[in-house]
Amino acid sequence: MNEFQRVGRLAMRQEGESWVAYYAMPDSMEGAVWLGSIRMTIAQHPERKAMFMELMRETVADLIEEQTGMRPSWGGAQLAPEHERAGSA
Repeated sequence: MNEFQRVGRLAMRQEGESWVAYYAMPDSMEGAVWLGSIRMTIAQHPERKAMFMELMRETVADLIEEQTGMRPSWGGAQLAPEHERAGSA
């Protein structure tokens, strides 16, 4: 496997009154694994949002390391693909 191959991603999105984290493949939400969620009122607090995101990053890193034997490095956040940005689900 190429050292920098994308094997999955942390996908965050609003669903109703919750902010939800999924482990998803690079270009699709099909078969995404639900990791956790918090209420949007909590996610509106920058410190709490950062704590939740760090927990979800570590969770995804654990999953990827389990699958590949390599712990991923995190670049900056990226916008979701256009087909995933149609408002809250």
